[in-house]
Amino acid sequence: MISVTEARERVLNSVKANDPVEVPLMETLGRVLAEDIVADTHIPPFDNSAMDGYALLSEDIVKATEENPVRLEVLEDLPAGYTARRSLGTGQAIRIMTGAPIPPGADAVIPVELTEREDGGVLVRRAVERGANVRKAGEDVRKGETVLSRGARVGPAEMGLLSSLGRARVMIYRAPVVGIISTGDELVPVEEELRPGKIRDSNSYTLWGMVRETGAEPLRLGIVSDDAQALRNAILDHLEEVDAFITSGGVSVGDYDIVKEVLADLGEIDFWKVSMRPGKPQAFGLIEGKPLFGLPGNPVSVMVSFEQFVRPALLKMMGSRELYRPEIEAEIETPMGRSTGRVEFIRVILREEEGKFKARVTGPQGSGILKSMALGQGLAVLGEEVGRLEPGARVRVQLLRVEPGAWRSSAT
Repeated sequence: MISVTEARERVLNSVKANDPVEVPLMETLGRVLAEDIVADTHIPPFDNSAMDGYALLSEDIVKATEENPVRLEVLEDLPAGYTARRSLGTGQAIRIMTGAPIPPGADAVIPVELTEREDGGVLVRRAVERGANVRKAGEDVRKGETVLSRGARVGPAEMGLLSSLGRARVMIYRAPVVGIISTGDELVPVEEELRPGKIRDSNSYTLWGMVRETGAEPLRLGIVSDDAQALRNAILDHLEEVDAFITSGGVSVGDYDIVKEVLADLGEIDFWKVSMRPGKPQAFGLIEGKPLFGLPGNPVSVMVSFEQFVRPALLKMMGSRELYRPEIEAEIETPMGRSTGRVEFIRVILREEEGKFKARVTGPQGSGILKSMALGQGLAVLGEEVGRLEPGARVRVQLLRVEPGAWRSSAT
């Protein structure tokens, strides 16, 4: 039996980033860049107005007040997408819309609400400084700047930057295709009516969601009975089309624990026990260079093991620089932990109070209680040397949810 740290190191040392591929911009969301993105132009490409108003010379309105407005001649109206037909001179202005290029001669924009239009001109009721309300060329991105680096994950903002730079196609690391297999004679498909002794297959759906969440491509390969040959066939039938396998169930020490047998037959076993709770019995190895993660059958063990080993491995295969969940330190509000000797992962609900995080257990922590993962916003990590902890102790928490509203500032 090896430690969580050693198991994670062995897994990550066994995988590498997939080859880069060029894809259309619309296919990059959630993927990882395989190239540095260098700007070939300024963004914005020209000085433009930050609001609707009038482009003018700031020195013309130095003395403008509500009581004594300055009148300027309006030469033309300038909408976004067009350039001015004339240059400004002293005492002149151009009505300008947000995003339109600053006309030659102008050095500021006065907001429309500080003006009053009159026949052929505009009354300006307040002074503005030179450069006011002008977005300068290159204010966002300078030509020659490395805007995004290889290894960065593409989100909506990154897609916007790429499109601003005219990148219709982008080099990314190919997302791994992950084959998901549930094992067990007790399992039936989700749509099938339950019979005595049977349970519905939930692990393949949980794993499908977790794999998809990483940005990889999940492929459900169905339910396999507790038969080594059936599992062997399922793997060999899909070996060419997938980059990794995840199985659930069949990794303990019983007569029907088949994953280790098949893994040893088709490839090589790296480890099959990890000093952790939940998730102690699990297998990892390679089949023709492709990783196989043999996860336990209990649903919580599946999810916790995926977080610790599979997720970082898939992210590395995708070329990501960030392999791990963010972590915080929190003060516990309920007792947690049992015995020393294994790393324990406790599902916790979080809240923030006066800038400090508090954590409490979700309820019963059995490895079959999937609801604890649905309620959990983080995993409190108790080291091998830690036993029972009482309220007030501080723990490290892996954040499972970081979206707005994931936790509240007061207890719920």
